[in-house]
Amino acid sequence: MSTIAARLERLPFSRFHLNLLVIGGLGYAFEAVDAAIIAFLMPILRTEWHLTSVQTGVLGSSTYVGFLVGALFAGMLGDRYGRRLVMMGALVLFCAASLASAFINDWETFLLLRIIGGVGMGAEGAIVAPFLVEFVSTRYRGAFTGALAGFFSFGFVAAALLGYFLIPTFTNGWRITLIVLACPVIVLLWWRRALMESPRWLESRGRIAEANAVVGRIESAVERYGYKLDPVAADATDDPPSPRQQPSMFGGLKALLSRRLRRVTIMSWCLWLSVTFSSYAFFTWIPGLLVQRGMTITQSFSYSILIYLAQIPGYFSAAYVCEVWDRRASIVVYMTCAALSAIGLAFTETNMQMLIGSIALSFFMNGVNASEYAYTPEVFPTYVRATGMGTASAIGRLGAIASPVLVGYIFPIGGFVGVFGMTTAVLAFGALSVVLLGVPTKGKSLEAIAAEELAA
Repeated sequence: MSTIAARLERLPFSRFHLNLLVIGGLGYAFEAVDAAIIAFLMPILRTEWHLTSVQTGVLGSSTYVGFLVGALFAGMLGDRYGRRLVMMGALVLFCAASLASAFINDWETFLLLRIIGGVGMGAEGAIVAPFLVEFVSTRYRGAFTGALAGFFSFGFVAAALLGYFLIPTFTNGWRITLIVLACPVIVLLWWRRALMESPRWLESRGRIAEANAVVGRIESAVERYGYKLDPVAADATDDPPSPRQQPSMFGGLKALLSRRLRRVTIMSWCLWLSVTFSSYAFFTWIPGLLVQRGMTITQSFSYSILIYLAQIPGYFSAAYVCEVWDRRASIVVYMTCAALSAIGLAFTETNMQMLIGSIALSFFMNGVNASEYAYTPEVFPTYVRATGMGTASAIGRLGAIASPVLVGYIFPIGGFVGVFGMTTAVLAFGALSVVLLGVPTKGKSLEAIAAEELAA
C-alpha cells in the first residue's frame, strides 16, 4: 500500500467525511427528484399535450437516454481529467436544462431538454461514488457509500411531495415544480467549490506532490476537529504508480474488458441492468398505473408518497447490513426479497394489497441500490474506477430507457401480472450474476482488492 493510501486509511470518520457525505448525497437527491418527478408530470402532460401511450412512455424514458450518455462519458472523463471537474460541470448542465424545460410548450422540445438534463444528472450519478469513496477508510467504506446512495430516497420522497402538493394546486404547477427543482442546485454548486480532488486519483496519474498536499489538508482538518491520528502503517511505500495505471480516456474501456477485469465488469453490468430496469419500471409508472386501476390522480399521488417513503429505511438498512455482511450477500438477499414482493404485486386484488406490496418492493429494491453503490466502486482499481462505475451506470440506463416503454406495451396486454412477472425475472437474473461472478470486498482496502484482481 502506498503512503498516500495508508494515510487515508488511518483517518477516523470526522466532520470532513460528513461534509463529503452531504455534498455528494445532495447530488444524488437531485438526480432522484429529476428521475422521479417525470412520473408525476406524465399524467398531466399526457392530458395537456394529448400524448399517446407510447409517446408518454418515450417521455418517461427521455431522461434515461441522457443518463446513459452522461454516465458513460463522466466515467472516462473522470479517470482522465479528474473527478471534481466532472461533478461541477454535470450540475451546471442539469440546472440549465431544468430551468429551460419549465418554459416549453411542445412535446418535442421538452423531450430534448429532458435528455440534455439527463446527461448532467447521469454524469453526476456516475462520478459521485467513485470520487468520494477514495477519501474513505476501509473500516466504514461500505456504510458510507450505502448512506451516500440513501440520499436517493430523500429525492424520491421530495418528488412525491411536490407531485402531491404543488403540481395539482396550480394551473401551471408542473412548470413551477421544475423551476423549484433547479434553484437548490445553484446553492450546491457554491458549496462544492471547496471540494478537493481525489488524492488516490492524483497518485494514479503520477501527481504525487499534489496528492500529498491534499492528504495533508485533510489530516489538518481532521486534527482540528479534535482527533489524534495513528502512525502511518510501517509497510507503506512511496513507490510511484506503474505506467499501466495511466490509460488514455478510451483506454479505460479496453482495460475493463481485459482478462483481469472482465469478470467484475460483466458482473457489474448485469447487476446494474437488472436493478435499474426493475426500479424505473416500477417508480416511473406506479402513479400512472394506480390511476389506470381506477384511482384519482390525488389518491394515486398520496399512495406514491407512502411507497417512496419506504425507500428511506430500505436504503439505510442496507447501508448498515452491507457493512456487517459481505456486500454480495446484502445484494442477493435484498434482491430475492424484492423479487418475492414483485410476485406478490402481480396477484394483488385490492388497493390495500397493492399498497403493501408496493411498499415492500420499494424497501427491498432500494436496499439493493444502496448495496450496489457501495459494491461497484470497490471492485475496480483506481485508474479505471470512474470508468467502471460509469459504464455500469450507463448499461443500467439501457434498462431505464427500455423499461418505461415496455411497461407501456405490456400493461394493456398482461396487466399487473405481466408487468411484475417481468420485474421478478429480471431481478432473479441480477442476483444470479452476483452469486456467480462477484468478488469479496468486505474488510479490504481498495488497493488490496485491486491487487488481488490484477494478480489473479
